[in-house]
Amino acid sequence: MTAPLAGLRWGLGPGWLLRLKRCRRSAPWDLGIRSSASGKELLGLFSLNNDILLQSCRNYQAVLCTELTKPLIIRNLPSPSLQPHEVRVGVRYCGVNFADILACKGLYQKKHCLPFTPGMEFSGMVMETGANVSTVQEGDRVIGVTGTSAMAGECVADQKMLWPIPEGVSYEEAAALPVSYGTAILALDHRARTQPGETVLVTAAAGATGLAAIDVAANVLKAKVIAAAGSDYKCNLALQKGAAHSVNYTQGSLKEGVKKLTDNRGVSVVLDAVGGDIFKEALHSLAWEGRIVVVGFAGGAIPSVPANLLLLKNVSALGVFWGRYREEDFPVFSSSLSSALWYCQERRIQPHVGAVFKLEEVNEAFSRVTQRKSTGKVVISMQ
Repeated sequence: MTAPLAGLRWGLGPGWLLRLKRCRRSAPWDLGIRSSASGKELLGLFSLNNDILLQSCRNYQAVLCTELTKPLIIRNLPSPSLQPHEVRVGVRYCGVNFADILACKGLYQKKHCLPFTPGMEFSGMVMETGANVSTVQEGDRVIGVTGTSAMAGECVADQKMLWPIPEGVSYEEAAALPVSYGTAILALDHRARTQPGETVLVTAAAGATGLAAIDVAANVLKAKVIAAAGSDYKCNLALQKGAAHSVNYTQGSLKEGVKKLTDNRGVSVVLDAVGGDIFKEALHSLAWEGRIVVVGFAGGAIPSVPANLLLLKNVSALGVFWGRYREEDFPVFSSSLSSALWYCQERRIQPHVGAVFKLEEVNEAFSRVTQRKSTGKVVISMQ
């Protein structure tokens, strides 16, 4: 049987060979097809239908880090095949995180082999499911969490790392939830056990995690929030988002500012994402049996904890590495995301998206974050 007749024999349209040739020329992977093969051999491992053959030829755009500390580039990549437990999602929005920037500089805790696609959180629609997938189906709106690969038109994820987006929550809002709100919920509720009526101090208050923490503390946990930020504009934004008071720590001592606002009592809980001297001042601002939760070091300096301060006030210093819960305590990790989605649907929280960039503007998006010009969540749109 000749190749054209083989194509017709197996239900392929007359244009299949042309598409196959284009695919072989444009795709840098082996299709497993031999020109001298019979009809069945030509199809190789592919299912005998047009959809599967065309899928093997499909490309998608993705951000690539090919060299550490260098600008990111955009490339077309071939769509990978799915494992039985995996799901292919058409990405609508991807969140930009400081961890993504550190990874592209080789400074993140987890090192990635070059080249790689950054991006650890996304929203989108399910395009295809593996044979053993039972939690989602094609057409479902989902958010997903992955170590890398989310800054792309498509993302393949394990089914357990996807959560359905409720009615009334947009793709843009949903993309802003996982890392920031997952961290805030774990830090304030699970780790610090924040109680209604307690006072919570949030540093880097206008950043993505900072605004999420204000939102969760004030509107879900019913705490009183003091926002600390580096400019009057950022302080005012934090007040608009639910903080009761603010302190601009570029214009005076954070410790003294908190003292005045609390009548020298101090605060019950601190969520610190800055580190350095701000952490030390925040630690001094704790009340009796207060708790300080470390979620990052945006200021660059990793501080030491003076143990005598822990002793004198019976205070606790805690840490939250949200992503680690995925491996160590998945039910807690999953609950933080499910809670964030539910709170958003109920309008108890409202994510603040400060800027939206196109995929080809990824380097500008990273610069906005590193230069501290961003407020709230920066997201990348694939549309």
